[in-house]
Amino acid sequence: MMKIAVDAMGGDNAPQAIIEGVEQARDMYSDIEFLLFGNPEKVKPFIKNEDRLTIVETTEEIEMGEEPVRAIRKKKDSSIVRAAKAVKDGEADAFLSAGNTGAVLAAGIFVVGRIKGIDRPGLTSILPITQPGSDRKSFVYLDSGANAESKERNLVDYAYLGKFYAENVLNVENPRVALLNNGAEEDKGDKLHKAVWQALNKEEGLNFVGNIESGDLLYGHADVVVSDGWTANAALKATEGTAKMLLTLIKNGIMNGGLRAKIGYLFLKPVFHKIGKVMKTSNYGGAGMLGLKAPVVKTHGSSDADAVKSTIGQIHAMLESGVIDKTVEFFSQESSVDKSEEN
Repeated sequence: MMKIAVDAMGGDNAPQAIIEGVEQARDMYSDIEFLLFGNPEKVKPFIKNEDRLTIVETTEEIEMGEEPVRAIRKKKDSSIVRAAKAVKDGEADAFLSAGNTGAVLAAGIFVVGRIKGIDRPGLTSILPITQPGSDRKSFVYLDSGANAESKERNLVDYAYLGKFYAENVLNVENPRVALLNNGAEEDKGDKLHKAVWQALNKEEGLNFVGNIESGDLLYGHADVVVSDGWTANAALKATEGTAKMLLTLIKNGIMNGGLRAKIGYLFLKPVFHKIGKVMKTSNYGGAGMLGLKAPVVKTHGSSDADAVKSTIGQIHAMLESGVIDKTVEFFSQESSVDKSEEN
């Protein structure tokens, strides 16, 4: 039986949306138990069925605006820290939160712990592929914001972390790995990106397909896209903002376009519904912190019950596939090779 430690107090809609999503997932997966960390007086009223749910009382909460490292060191009895510690102590197999992103990442690194051989874990998003006719629906994108600055070795690590995730969780055979850059040519980018291109191209264990520009991210040209956290996060927010702006323009055009526009919308409603389903972030789960000893997944702060349920499905796939164990084995071997070469 899998056990997931859940920060029941984190997020804009907690604890109600968290509990509703957990119960929906519990009813979908018969092999998961949940430890709900939080204030019992706030959590219990939203539980409809206590089957495979255990409330673990905590007395503190980490707010969205708090400085992450200071918060996890000061608030030892917070729902975030206690849930992460349950994973460290072997009481749970994974950790889920919609709370303070920095605090979740800090708890993942300092409490759950990094895999030996990983210098900097990467925040990993699963994004949709929108190219018509593509046989693949999503791709792995990291680091999407954990590290503003990265070294060449970090991005090579991200490529392997993304590869293992794509192979084991998304079931992609020999995933194509690309580097996010400001041009498709080999010589594009700053000193770091040029060096990373050369390093990735030399890796025999990677199916490296070269650079990819931010405008091509959703077209399915790669199964894994790697970048430093600053660049990837900026590109991701620009993509999300553009999508929201286009949907707003379309909606305003329909509402202000008169009778003809409204009649046209009625005919095209199934098409808009399909587009909305593809672009809905709740379908793709949360952002996982790859490079840690156990799954640590951060879902959006505004997540509803559907998003929480999808994120739990993502965690279930990670645990079922054994992707963490395979990653640990690979990087342990790499670390041993590096040490032998130094000697």
